[in-house]
Amino acid sequence: MSVTRHTGPSAALGAAAASESTRESSRAETVLRNLRLVLANDVIRATVQLIDGRIAAVADGGTSVRGAIDLDGDYLLPGLVELHTDNLERHMMPRPRTSFPAQPAILAHDAELVAAGITTVLDAIGVGDPYDEGFRAADQGRLLELLDSLQAHGVLRADHHVHVRCELPAPNARALFSAFEHSERVRLISLMDHTPGQRQWTNAEHARVYYTGKKGWTNARFDEELRLAPMRQAQHAQPNRRYFVDHARTRGVPLATHDDTTVSHVDEAHDEGASICEFPTTLAAARRARELGMATIAGAPNVVRGGSHSGNVAAVELARAGLLDVLSSDYVPASLIHAAWQLQRDADMSLPRSVATVSSNAAAAIGLADRGEVRPGARADLVRVREVHGHPAVRDVWTRGIRVH
Repeated sequence: MSVTRHTGPSAALGAAAASESTRESSRAETVLRNLRLVLANDVIRATVQLIDGRIAAVADGGTSVRGAIDLDGDYLLPGLVELHTDNLERHMMPRPRTSFPAQPAILAHDAELVAAGITTVLDAIGVGDPYDEGFRAADQGRLLELLDSLQAHGVLRADHHVHVRCELPAPNARALFSAFEHSERVRLISLMDHTPGQRQWTNAEHARVYYTGKKGWTNARFDEELRLAPMRQAQHAQPNRRYFVDHARTRGVPLATHDDTTVSHVDEAHDEGASICEFPTTLAAARRARELGMATIAGAPNVVRGGSHSGNVAAVELARAGLLDVLSSDYVPASLIHAAWQLQRDADMSLPRSVATVSSNAAAAIGLADRGEVRPGARADLVRVREVHGHPAVRDVWTRGIRVH
């Protein structure tokens, strides 16, 4: 990125401020000083100027501009970009078979994201449930309308888009997808198959723990569903897959493959146009994705916890092998910033490289070229972070130059 270099501590931004004073006073301007700026390949002491929601200038050193905000030497990062979070679903259905009103759920979800430093989010909304129960078995047309309305009223602090997660063996997947067919919010479509005995649930006993623990199933219910699952998969998975692949291609929406275990899983998805491999369960699948030029997403909770809750490959292992491009907070928004810090220790990554996995790499994977880096012209989405006992603490967050946390 381009940085304005100067010999005096405030020359560049001082001149910029003087120039701006001759323009209309209505322009919204903020100057941030005394900070450690995380760039694409470096961390520098810098001053950053924001004008009308964009980054106007970045300069080495300090500034004498009056009214500049002193960040006390804290880090300044680009706003985090989240491609796959189930957090909205958790707020809307906080307990099995227990729903919560949509508007307060969305607002609580939005507030939690921003507090974690996430300024752009793809709310992951599942369509299709083989068991015809819960959030993923419901029509979410009203949810999309509510997101539009809340944005129009200016009460959403993060920039919300949608990642539609399509459960291929579900008989109701295509019908439930109809609400999203023409939505401009859809930025990503992923192909999922959670049939126990393969992919994420290669070990069916891990699936048993999940379904009996989170969904409250009895062991007898799980055993019966385990018996029926292969039949549902054989009947619905391929027809649904063809439909969603065709839709993504026709609409120009990025396509992701989910929980790939084998090289053939990755090859199939790549041949269909997938550009993202999210949560590969093995090193072999991740290596094949890299060979094919696909972006690989792994879970930030996996990094923070030290491994996969499903018994699959550890995200840190992918990072050490040079196979990790993007982190997702998945089910814990706060894990994103913490995982970026932890990769420095556990995978010997530099801070710029680890921050890229939660910002610029994520934005690039879905074609958002206006964010993810602190550079002139980019959206002024920023996160102020203080390191305490080796861990990051989010102190302030700006979206489009407005402080929202």
